[in-house]
Amino acid sequence: MLEFFPSTNIRFLGRHKVWMMLSALLVVGSIVSLSVRFLNLGIDFTGGTLVELGFNAPVEADTVRGYLAGSQVSSAIVQNFGSPTDILVRVPHLQDVSANQVGDIVRDLIPDSEVRRVETVGPQVGRELAESGVLALLYALGGILLYVIIRFHWKFSVGAIAATVHDVLLTMGFFSVTGMEFDLPALAGVLAIVGYSVNDTIVVFDRIREKLRKVRKGDTVEVVNMSINETLSRTVMTSLMTLITVVALLFLGGETIHGFAVAMVVGIIIGTYSSIFVASATTLGLGLDRGDLAVVAKEGADALP
Repeated sequence: MLEFFPSTNIRFLGRHKVWMMLSALLVVGSIVSLSVRFLNLGIDFTGGTLVELGFNAPVEADTVRGYLAGSQVSSAIVQNFGSPTDILVRVPHLQDVSANQVGDIVRDLIPDSEVRRVETVGPQVGRELAESGVLALLYALGGILLYVIIRFHWKFSVGAIAATVHDVLLTMGFFSVTGMEFDLPALAGVLAIVGYSVNDTIVVFDRIREKLRKVRKGDTVEVVNMSINETLSRTVMTSLMTLITVVALLFLGGETIHGFAVAMVVGIIIGTYSSIFVASATTLGLGLDRGDLAVVAKEGADALP
């Protein structure tokens, strides 16, 4: 197996309480930002009209924004969609204006344009999408909790949930602080980060469990540090390869999946950090030791001492 760091001996958790305090401050900052500024929700959640325009020649999104400036749809979000001759205009909900009227307004303001599609997302549908997203996140966290309790120990499950919640809050806090639009692709990115973060955490936890059962020398902190160092190459390679892919999506994938790519980039960086400094540090803070992993001796040669 290719290893980037074949013989590292980094004391990642020599001061695990410091890392926990730092993470706690970041989480509190994200919660404060979400409480004060919340999120810049897209029309997927707030309701509005989506207008797809076609042109005979390539057109820039900034040019279209210039045509809409100063009109009643000046707050619309303009994105390139598919080919350079396609534009997507997302218009927030307008009082007493139907979707077809919005399409006509946009078409009249932009010369040489053809309306190819007009879709409406009502405020009620937007609220239902937001609620469904929150429920999906809660179900995912609940499933993670049960899985880790069954496979490992409740102290590991608390660490896994702490790391996952940490990643979700910091990713959403990033959107809140920067004011970037939070739409359905961005929500999909957040949900994807839940799975990515848990996968990385489980790999580290599996090695910690193995080492605590086999290595009799050294305290728990030393064994956990040894486990993290042994999985470091896998963690770095996985994160790096995934990051390269989503960075390509960020710069080449277009505006349609921009929110998803941003959420993934931020989440991968935060998730890699949390697998080491949040999940493992939390289990240590709960007093994890070898006794927690004691098993009933099995018959035969596989029995553990």
